[in-house]
Amino acid sequence: MTLTIVASIHAKPGHEHLVQEELKKLVEPTRAERGCLRYDLHQDHSAPTHFLFYETWESRELWQAHMSAPHIDAYMQATVGAVDQFLLNEMERVA
Repeated sequence: MTLTIVASIHAKPGHEHLVQEELKKLVEPTRAERGCLRYDLHQDHSAPTHFLFYETWESRELWQAHMSAPHIDAYMQATVGAVDQFLLNEMERVA
């Protein structure tokens, strides 16, 4: 059974460009990770400080391995103080 992740990131006003650039750096290495089926970054048209990752993983274990990857740590270090809110939902496709 696959795992769907919806990660909602809200940059602090004035930091949206930094957050966007750092989030974009996650896409290529994450898509190359074992178990990553989908990893798409979106930005809200009406609220440019709001970003969303829509992800699909082969398993929760492989997603958890992703969360401890060096590129995730680099993102966390680069955006200290720039992110206002981070919400993460682990979901299951039902239809």
